[in-house]
Amino acid sequence: MENNRLARTSPPPGHGPRPSSGRVRAPLSRSRASLLDALLAQNEPTTLAALVASSGLHANTVREHLDGLVRDGYAHRRTAAPTGRGRPAWLYQAIGSDAAASPEYAGLAAALAATIHRTSSNPVEDATAAGREWGQEIARERGAQPSSSAIAARREVVSLLDEVGFAPQADARSSVVRLTRCPLLEAANKYPDVVCGVHLGLAQGALEAYGADTEGTELVPFAEPGACRLHLTRRDA
Repeated sequence: MENNRLARTSPPPGHGPRPSSGRVRAPLSRSRASLLDALLAQNEPTTLAALVASSGLHANTVREHLDGLVRDGYAHRRTAAPTGRGRPAWLYQAIGSDAAASPEYAGLAAALAATIHRTSSNPVEDATAAGREWGQEIARERGAQPSSSAIAARREVVSLLDEVGFAPQADARSSVVRLTRCPLLEAANKYPDVVCGVHLGLAQGALEAYGADTEGTELVPFAEPGACRLHLTRRDA
């Protein structure tokens, strides 16, 4: 469907957003502090593979930093539940992060994404529809009214995305938006069709609430190092 466009759902190494930012404790090297920043902001325990994908660092470098963070008391790790053959992955979480207060939310989000991915005949379409309802609801809670122009509507949507935790960076007309953070990075790496579909629908629902056309909206997951890319207008607009 024209309005359910996910241009790519397989993250190239080093591409994609980071989790939302958190406060970093010193003294730490810049790269290790950046990795702790990602852990502090993540809504769920995170695998080495997800951190490699979001940071762009080599796996051995990320592993070394994680070992240091665990050793120095900044983070802890545990093994994930077995999912088949092979050794379960390590899950990392910052000590004192907000994620520790809401494991049920992160677990529920991952479970719902897995269920939709497994049972839906069209996971992207179903996830996008759910995201649209969510976006409309959030916009209504913000007191959304039809905006004076399409640009004004898109700017309201960018503001909403910032509040939700995507740390958006928009161009002058708010037509192309870099999403530099992801509230559910681990789930997005596992089930990008579902999680990214929800995020696309979120933007579409918010656009509708502010009176803007959603035709041509598109989300390109893991589009570049450090960000996903959201198009709020047709690419040739």
